[in-house]
Formats: sequence, structure tokens, C-alpha cells
Amino acid sequence: MVLTAIDQRRVNEAALTENDTVVAVRLSIPVLFENILRLLPDTGTIAVFIGNSPNERFWISEMQQELVPLKDRVKILFYNELPFEDALTKVASLPPNSAIFWTQPQVDVTGAIHEGERALRLLYSVARAPIFSFDDAFFGEEIVGGPMTSVSVGARKTSEVVMRILNGEKPVKIKTPPLEYGPPKFDWRQLQRWGIAESRLPPNAEIVFRQHPVWHAYRWQIALVCAVILLQAILIARLLYEQRLRRYAEVQARQRMSELAHVNRFSTAGELTATIAHEINQPLAAIRANVETLELMLDSSPLDLDEAKAIAVDIRRDDARASQVILRLRSLLKKAPFEPKDIDLNEVVRETIDFLSALAITRQVEMRTSATPSSLPVRGDRVQLQQVVLNLVVNAMDAMTNMPIGTRKMRISTVCFDDFAEVAISDAGPGIPSDKITEVFEPFFTTKTGGMGMGLSIARTIVEAHDGQIWADNLPSGGASIHIKLPLVTRVGK
Repeated sequence: MVLTAIDQRRVNEAALTENDTVVAVRLSIPVLFENILRLLPDTGTIAVFIGNSPNERFWISEMQQELVPLKDRVKILFYNELPFEDALTKVASLPPNSAIFWTQPQVDVTGAIHEGERALRLLYSVARAPIFSFDDAFFGEEIVGGPMTSVSVGARKTSEVVMRILNGEKPVKIKTPPLEYGPPKFDWRQLQRWGIAESRLPPNAEIVFRQHPVWHAYRWQIALVCAVILLQAILIARLLYEQRLRRYAEVQARQRMSELAHVNRFSTAGELTATIAHEINQPLAAIRANVETLELMLDSSPLDLDEAKAIAVDIRRDDARASQVILRLRSLLKKAPFEPKDIDLNEVVRETIDFLSALAITRQVEMRTSATPSSLPVRGDRVQLQQVVLNLVVNAMDAMTNMPIGTRKMRISTVCFDDFAEVAISDAGPGIPSDKITEVFEPFFTTKTGGMGMGLSIARTIVEAHDGQIWADNLPSGGASIHIKLPLVTRVGK
């Protein structure tokens, strides 16, 4: 059997057998009370809070004997002959410059047993004087501190003895020196409460639960956090400034692109002047012929009203046709900022092909179209996307200028995928030199005599501004194909 947590004075050596050993402690009562007087030199009364069991009466006797040297310096009161509640009342009325020495009351004079931590909390709630103890099991809230026995040290020593016994040693041969008080430790909060200066503590004292000001306790962390925040603020400000410059540059670039695209549209319109004039002259000539016929009919008698109505219908139709040509031309030539809207890519392609149909007839080019049956909703600027398709179609026609008339064929198709739409414009021309296929979209690159080399470059700029892609490849059967891919606004069928 291993006896532990017992003062060596309470060990009966004669009763021990060869199967017994002791891990005892040595309690020095004068040291405990001298600690109180060191911290509080003006103390006039020390109340000892203790029970009245035989073991506690033994310790009262020991304290009375060992504290005789202090009888002229301080008055020591014992509350062992009072019920617990009466002892609390006495403590609450202690005179100034008093202190309390706590030792867990095991059994009070009435025979009542009191649980240690609860009893200490009740004492602390009424006490008007600092509380001291020798047992660090109670240290952490109510106790000021001082020299104390250590529960953890006692448990460790006991465990070592038990392990030695389990390894085969005989208990009687294991001699453990009595455990002394550990280094004195004090609760900073209690020192502050009772106004005890740290200069009065023993040199080797440990102060725990110290509550430093935030800056004092975490000055390096706070300085580091402030430095990081300052650095982040500088970086954020720099990023915001860079973002502002980038947005300004994007706006400027978009304006320049719009202006360049506008110039390109005027240049294209200049190339289409004869075709546009032909498209307008046709309905105007028809209107004039119908008007002359109507004038002759009005001079004749009787007037054929049905024929006159038919002529009026023809005039209205030709007028609408001329107006449509003019509207298309105005749409092509108008100067407007980049205005993205939800549009149908099929309609953009169809309108552009209708506008260029007369040019195809003039150049004797056969245009074939293939469009998806459903709409292709994309987010973009209608005028700029029309210009892209127009540039690509005109380039395809230009590529077939020197081809025999019967072979001048091109195909314009639209395809729908899961999340994007694709437009392909193919021609039957000589194709693109394989070593130049990645350069055709660069500014000022051209294979046409007198060309500026800006059409495909502008097309790429516009497509990329719409988050799209554009590329070229050669067809196995001859000719080249330009592809445009733009993201759909919504998935097809949803």
C-alpha cells in the first residue's frame, strides 16, 4: 500500500509493513504565517478557518505550539468550535488589518461535512480580509498565495513509486523524502484587490493570472497587426488606383476602338457605294415608273380603280424597300458608344447578309447560309457585331476576286453549343499561307493590293471585347474559314 498526501507527523512507522511505503509531505506552519506577515506587516488578527474533527484538532494543537513565537505580534483565532454558518458570520465581522488562513473544514462542530470548493466560495463571498492557504488545489480564484504543497508534484512522485513497485521493488525498501513546499506563487488579481505590493513578495515568487494592459501584453502582435493593416491599406489604395487607371485606359481604348471601327465602317461603305446606290435606285426607279403609269391612268377615262390600287401597293412596297436600305446604311454608319444588349446573333448575321446580298450579285458570288432553327441570345453591341460579320464576308468576297466566276462560293453558318454560339464564314479562295495563319488578325497585315490590313484586326478587337474568340483555318477542299465564338446569355432549352 502507498500512503500519500499525508504529513510525516501523522505517519505511524510502527504500523507499516514490508508491503507499505509512504510519500509524505512536510508542513512548516511558521513559514505559512510568516508569509502572511511579510505581505501584510500591519496584520493584527489571523482567523484560522478549520473544522473540529480529531485530525483537525491535532493540527490546531500543532499550530498553537509552533506559533507561540508570534503571540506577541498577532492575534490568532480558531473557529473550530463554531458551526460553519456561525464561522462565516465571524469572518464577515473581522476587524481591519486581518487575514484568513484557510484549511479545508472536514467536519464542523455539529458533525456537518462541507465540500471544499463550495465552502471556500461561501467564505470568499463574505470575507473582508485576504485568504491564504497551503494547498494549491484551492489556488486559482479566492486564495492570495504563498508557499504551498503541490498536488501535481505529489501525484507525480506517487506515480513514480507505484511504477517502481510494479517493476518488482519491495515497497518497504522505497524511501521517499518528504515533499517540501513548492516555490511560492501568488494570484495577481488578489494582490491588486488587497493592495499588496509586489515588492513585498519573496525573491523567487511566481505571479500568475497577471492581467497586463492589451498593449503591454501584446505590443509586438499589435505592432505587427498594425503594420500588416497599414501595408494592406497601401496595397489596396494602390490596387484601387491601378484599377481606376486600368478602367480609364479600357474606356479610352474602347472609345478609340469605336472610332476606328466607325472609320472602318465608312471605308466599307465607300467600297459599297455602287451597290448601295443600285439598291436604292431600283425601288426609286420602280416608284417613278408606277407614278408615271398612275398619271396616265388619271388622264384616261374611265379610271380603273383596281389597277390604281395595285399601283399604290407597289409604290408603298418600293418605298419600304428603299427605306430599309437607308436604315441599314444608317445603322452601319452611325457613331455610338459601346452599348451591350441582349441580341439574337442569328438576326445580326441575317441582317448583314441581306445588306450585302446586292454586293454578292454584283461580284457574282454565290452565298449559302445555314442557321440554327432557334435563336442565339448573346450579350453585345449590335452595330459592332454587324461590322464584324460584314468585314469577314467582304474579305471572303475579296479573296475570290481572281477565281473563276462559277467557283466563287461562300458559306455562312451559325451553330449552337452548350454555352456558346459560333459563326463560320468560309470561302473558296486560295486560302491563307500556313505560315501566316496566326498573323492575319494583326494590325496592318494584308494580302490585298491597296488594303490597310485593319479589317480582321478590328474584328478581333470587337470579338474579344465581347468575351469571345476568333480564329482562322484552311479548308481541306480549298479556301479559308473564319470562326467566331461568343458566350450565350442562357443555355439552350433553359
